[in-house]
Formats: sequence, C-alpha cells, structure tokens
Amino acid sequence: MTAESVPTNIVTMFILNNPLLCGSGKSADNWKNNYMALTYNYLKWFTNTLFSSISETLRKNSDSRFNSAGKARANSSNLGQRFSTAKHPPKAGVFSFLQESNFERELSRGNTGVLCTPSFESPRSEHSADHGVKLISDHLPIHKKPLSSNDFGYYLAGLIDGDGYFGFKQLVIVFYELDISLAHFVKCKLGFGNVYKIKDKKAVKLVVSKKSGLIEILNLINGKLRTQNKLEQINTNILPFVQDTFPYQIEIDKSKNLNNYWLAGFTDADGSFQIKIIKRKTRTEIRLNYQVDQKKPRQRRGFSGVQSTPSNIYLLELIQNQFGGSIGYRAKIDCYYYGSTSFISAQKVIKYFSEYHLLSSKYLNYIKWRKAYLIIQKKEHLTEEGIKKIQSLKLSMNSYSTDKFSLNPPE
Repeated sequence: MTAESVPTNIVTMFILNNPLLCGSGKSADNWKNNYMALTYNYLKWFTNTLFSSISETLRKNSDSRFNSAGKARANSSNLGQRFSTAKHPPKAGVFSFLQESNFERELSRGNTGVLCTPSFESPRSEHSADHGVKLISDHLPIHKKPLSSNDFGYYLAGLIDGDGYFGFKQLVIVFYELDISLAHFVKCKLGFGNVYKIKDKKAVKLVVSKKSGLIEILNLINGKLRTQNKLEQINTNILPFVQDTFPYQIEIDKSKNLNNYWLAGFTDADGSFQIKIIKRKTRTEIRLNYQVDQKKPRQRRGFSGVQSTPSNIYLLELIQNQFGGSIGYRAKIDCYYYGSTSFISAQKVIKYFSEYHLLSSKYLNYIKWRKAYLIIQKKEHLTEEGIKKIQSLKLSMNSYSTDKFSLNPPE
C-alpha cells in the first residue's frame, strides 16, 4: 500500500459508511465529494510532511555520525587508547559501546589525554583489529642501510639537522657512545673525518675539517637539509672557505615530503621510542609513544643586537602531518616535543621505519617497541602474561639498555 493510497482508502471507507456525513440526495453527494477532496488533500499533505521530516532527521543523524567519526579520526593521534586487563573483558559489541560512551563523556569534559577511542573500522576487516590496532606483519624486514648517494644524503641531512654543527671550517656530529659504530659508518661512507671520544661525557664526535670532505658533504646534503640555522652556519663558516671550488648556493628542503631517509637520520639524532605502562584500579593501560624533541630557540647576541635562533618547531609539525600526534612544551627542560600515543599513529610509524631503517642503537629500541605493538595486535595485552612481556620489553629499552647496534662498513 503506497503513501498516497492510504488516506484515500481510509477517507472513502469512513465517509461512505457513515450516514451522518453522507446524508442523501444530490446535495449530500456534492458535500461528500467536497469533503473527500478536502480530507484527501489534508492527509496527503500530512503524510508527505511526516515522511520528509523523518528523512531529514535520518539524514542529519547520518551526517552527525559521519562528522563525529571524521573528527575522532583526525584527533585519534592526539588521543591515547585504553586497553583493559580485566578478568572478564566485555564482548565486542558491549566493548564498542563502552568505548563510544567513554569517548564522548571524556571529550565533553575537555579531556584530550588518554581516551578510550572507538574504532571506526569494521572488526571483521582484515586490515584492522576490533580495538583500533591496524595489523602489521610478524616478520621484521631485513635491515638495510642507505647506500646510494641520494639515500645517504637524506639520512646525513637528517642527522646533521638533529645533532650536527657547522663550525669554522669544519662539521661536527655528536653521537651517543653506544652509537660509535654509526660514527665510523658515516666516516667510511664519506671517506673523510675522524672519530673522537668526548671527555667526561658518554658521547663521541665525528669531525670533518678537510676541504674536499666538506665539499663532499655539501654535495650530498644540498636541497635535503631542513633547518634554517644549519643553513646559516654553512653560509657563515663553510662557503667562504670552499667557494673557489664550490661556487653554488645551498638550498633547504621546504617540501612536506618525508618519503626518504631524512626522518630516519633525524630520529637517530633526536627521536625515541617509549613504552608506558599505567596501572589503574581495575585495568592496565599501555601506551606506545614515538617522540622527537627540539630545544626552544635561544637568544644570541650579534652585530645587530640580540637575535633569536630560528625555531625548528615546524619540523615537529612536519612529523605531525605525517603520523598524526601532538606537539607540546616541557618548561623544566625548556624543550618542545612531538609525541604520538595512538595505535593508529604507531602503525604509521612502523610503516615508515620498515622502509627507511634506523642506523643507531635506537633501532634496537624500535624493534622492542614494535614487538609490544604485535602483542597488542594479538590481544595478548588483555592477559597478565601479555602485560609481563610488555613490561620486560620496557625494562630493556633506552636508559635501561647497554646494547650496541653494530653496522658493518658500507659496501
């Protein structure tokens, strides 16, 4: 029965079977016809309005859910995800409902810390798990080094942007003492330089001061550096020394493209991989944090008065654009930082470093960080045994670790 036939049938049956309305004779017939037409038009208008209202309401609800999903996805890198280790975890459907409830409640309170972010991918999708963890391979890719001039140039530029300094007629790159193998790798790849132990510090440095070595470095990193302060150092301390054999201008990379080794070098200099375990009364939260630090711009005195060192915060914004996440500031150490604790961001980080490998001891930390992701992917983090595995990985990383990652000399 169609929407238009409903009022016609009802009006006809009502009037024709009601003698008080129908009456008799010609006048009754005219009155009956007019009443039927009026009633029919009214019911038709009413049903059309009702259906239009219902359709509009459904459309608005659909748009609202779509927009909410989009906003939650956009902010997912800023929001951590909670995973419970309760003895009796809820079923998938109930768990999804609780996730949405917690998410909306915490967001309404202005809490953008660790939220129970709902997963908008289908639980049955082969590319995602029902707790928002995108699947990665169990197998770690075979480690590879940036051997071509282009790849090594991007890696070296990232390393210099992080821990390098162009002094008067020399380049100095500082390495953590566990990364002495990397310092020798860079030296061998360049064919120039010397590695020295820094007195009273857990660090070594690579120093390149030979003119031909500096020209080799400039050729490798030209168009790949990203920091303005390193460009100023080159223009002031290096170019006047080599301009007779290197009559070129150094350019920096202003693009947003990170599909190269630059971020691998920058992470080996200033990045870290962290596992955070937070115990609540009824559950344990696991956060996988990829973090990059940058010192706040410093004041310096020059010929034109007090000047500020150019800020590198835009580098953190570049990384944020690649992986999601957030940017913050720590007053105690006067440092800006990029950080991401969502598992959607972690999957993107893993995807990048599966293609562009780290070369320092941080690669070992990354491997353990990746193992923790796999434990969560398999939902083993919902058990006490899984939490113990993650705890063990955490206690073998960063300041707890004395492991060296050895690089063979470049081919």
